[in-house]
Amino acid sequence: MSAPPVALTIATSDPSGGAGIQADLKTFSALGAYGTAVLVALTAQNTHGVTGIHVVPPAFITKQLDTLLTDVTVDAVKIGMLANAEVVRTVAASLERHRPPLVVLDPVMVAASGDQLLEPDAVCDLRDRLLPLADLVTPNLPEAATLLGQQPAVTPEDAERQAGELRRLGARGVLLKGGHRTASAESADVYVGSDDQAQWFRAPRIATTHSHGTGCTLSSAIAALRPQRPDWLSAIDDAKAYVTQALATADELAVGSGHGPVHHFHAWWDA
Repeated sequence: MSAPPVALTIATSDPSGGAGIQADLKTFSALGAYGTAVLVALTAQNTHGVTGIHVVPPAFITKQLDTLLTDVTVDAVKIGMLANAEVVRTVAASLERHRPPLVVLDPVMVAASGDQLLEPDAVCDLRDRLLPLADLVTPNLPEAATLLGQQPAVTPEDAERQAGELRRLGARGVLLKGGHRTASAESADVYVGSDDQAQWFRAPRIATTHSHGTGCTLSSAIAALRPQRPDWLSAIDDAKAYVTQALATADELAVGSGHGPVHHFHAWWDA
């Protein structure tokens, strides 16, 4: 057997296990990647919301990254919630120094519960410092609008245009997630790569309230699969299929009394 790819998540802890570092590591494992992690913040969080955020000192974030990356060869990096501008700049500086081969950036700004997860003054640093370091950025519609200083896209044409504008800010590829378009019977995401051609990925919208961590799971699934697939399109396609099934089986779990997690191990655990 060949060694599995090594994936690194740089993100925040979610004690309820549905999002953040915990979701990323579960996803890596489910999809055949060896998971490593650098924590940038802790949250007090459950299936109802976030009650507190404790940020790791930037110097210790740097120490975590330098210590890991001088020893372990990482095939893909997923970046999640970074909390504030100082953390964004710290992570960007480490990526510039170590230059991992693949970077997937999930620009986490607001939780599904509505809790603010990125301080407003960090948006410019995320756009100007991290976006150009990303091979793929995976915003949802509100996050893309915030990064561009525009209103959220409401039509497929708007989504394609905003994805292209984000790519031209420096990211080599953009997957704009359309899950917030609630009027649609489909969950349709659009990818724009270096050729500026739009490619749509469609799946049925799953009727469940247990969707906590969907964005974290999709971005970490892409990071886990990209070293195992020939191109971004096939990695995204397989990652979206994985997340769709994780949503479809989420009701089999009984975690918390609020918006529960998706089922990361749906292919492994008996119902």
